[in-house]
Amino acid sequence: MMRRSLSILSWLVITLLSGHSAFAQATTDLRAFEKRCTSCHGNPSVAQAPDGLALRKLTPEAVYAAITTGTTHAKLADVTDDEKRMIAGYLGGRKVDAARLTDAKLMSNPCTANPAIKSLTSDPMWNGWGADLTNARMQSAKAAGMTADDVPKLKLKWAFGLPAAEIMWAQPTIAAGRVFVGADSGGVYSIDEGTGCVHWSFQADAGVRNAITIRAVKGQGAAKYAVYFGDIKGNVYAVDAVTGKQIWKTKVEDHPAARITGAPIAYEDRLYIPVSSTEERAAGGSTTYPCCTFRGSVAALDANTGKQIWKTYIIPDAPQPRKKAASGVQLWGPAGGAIWNSPTLDPAHHALYIGTGDAYTETEEPIKTTDGVMAINMDTGKVLWSAQDTANDVWLAGCGGQNTSENCPKNIGPDYDFGSSPILRSLPNGHRILVAGQKDGTVWAHDPDEQGAVVWKVRLVDKIMRGVITFGGAADEQNAYFGLSTGGIVAVQLSNGEKKWFAPIESAREDRGNGQSAAITAIPGVIFSGGWDGTLRAFSTADGRPLWKYDTTQEVKTVNGIPAKGGSMGAPGPTVAGGMLFVGSGYTFGAGATGNLLLAFSAQ
Repeated sequence: MMRRSLSILSWLVITLLSGHSAFAQATTDLRAFEKRCTSCHGNPSVAQAPDGLALRKLTPEAVYAAITTGTTHAKLADVTDDEKRMIAGYLGGRKVDAARLTDAKLMSNPCTANPAIKSLTSDPMWNGWGADLTNARMQSAKAAGMTADDVPKLKLKWAFGLPAAEIMWAQPTIAAGRVFVGADSGGVYSIDEGTGCVHWSFQADAGVRNAITIRAVKGQGAAKYAVYFGDIKGNVYAVDAVTGKQIWKTKVEDHPAARITGAPIAYEDRLYIPVSSTEERAAGGSTTYPCCTFRGSVAALDANTGKQIWKTYIIPDAPQPRKKAASGVQLWGPAGGAIWNSPTLDPAHHALYIGTGDAYTETEEPIKTTDGVMAINMDTGKVLWSAQDTANDVWLAGCGGQNTSENCPKNIGPDYDFGSSPILRSLPNGHRILVAGQKDGTVWAHDPDEQGAVVWKVRLVDKIMRGVITFGGAADEQNAYFGLSTGGIVAVQLSNGEKKWFAPIESAREDRGNGQSAAITAIPGVIFSGGWDGTLRAFSTADGRPLWKYDTTQEVKTVNGIPAKGGSMGAPGPTVAGGMLFVGSGYTFGAGATGNLLLAFSAQ
């Protein structure tokens, strides 16, 4: 099959394989941009036309205005308005005029009261990605408010539709009797935990796909608590948790392909931000993309003001000109090392732990900080140690086979990122380990107190392939639990990596597969897993025995009057707090269906 500039196939491959799935509409939107725009934008002979990287800095409204008014884009006169909006949305990171569609004032269920938040400790909470600093995704019995005996009694309490959303990107955060959740439309919502009524909405500059973090904020007038999140244009926001008013906004990375995928995590007065990128998707099949200049990073911000305290790049050397492609496009390197996961914090040792992504460009000296686990000093940003588990992994989407793009590495790597957060756990003997799942299906245990030395490793699948473990597992005191995109859940003993049990899963929908790539969630005696088939399941931690399931694709009536549907669950995991279970339905990964539904369950 032939590849073209900004290859459509490369984006299709991403949806199937990359582990950082783009929503289904992205392929159609890219096709429109590719067909209508790249003869000028990205063509070195048309110097006055900004390339795709520059265009991505614009708002969708600015792009739409440019291609619908004036004479510069007269040749687009025959292009439909829908296609122009596709192009603008692709470049701008959200739908044109999304704020008119996402406003909570348009919903039928506004809350009649919006009391002040007096404390974050008075109500059970699931804060951020992993519920606590260790990213174990393990909710305590007290905070969960439900037992293994309660789980089979779970019933749907309410359903909430996210307006203008095409894929259920973000994981819900539970705090102070509220549910906070973002959307690919850029909308962010505060919803009453018990009834599903809506307190407020906020419109970000671009889509929000990470879990929200909440904490106290100081020196910001009447605002006492803030919710923190990032968007897919590299912006980080602090918003008043009660009113939804913006407190501050900081751009942590200027690279046009940068995005915040992993959730921010807070400790004391600092906020730690992981930075990822779509560059590995855009560059592989393109003859016009100046590959590659993005470097993954972690930034520390003052949580009260948004001021940057430090920033550490995963690849320390800044990209330099490498050569020029036959088309005249300047090529760059080194690049890569995106951080897709939320950092794990270890305040007692002043350390922050992350899993790192692959490289995008080949270098004379192989990069040692990609595809591994890294420790960074929380106070200064200094790299404490880095343990690389897969060397020489240089990968771009769409490369390989017949693709001879000059951007593609000569030796294409396997794309074995660490897409999920490392889990920090203490063993009965007092030793500590970082448990990290890799995309090839291997689980590693590194010793954080011995420069990341390998304690044990175990491969959970016989056939090596990418995307087997993507968005992560959960861990209690005995085992870690991982879902596999090949189907099933595996329990791994923390002390030695031994496989304790395997729970096979038979898909409820053959056309969607039985993959379990979404993050696992645990409470004492139970784990929850969302599947590509749209079924949310609960299993016993003792032996993997099924306890409960619910088809999230069945038709439901939303409490806010927004038409919505459930779909696959390929990325964010469920969250549990105060006797309730929350999950978003509609994220495709590998196979399945999109959706825009948030569901709340209770055993009461």
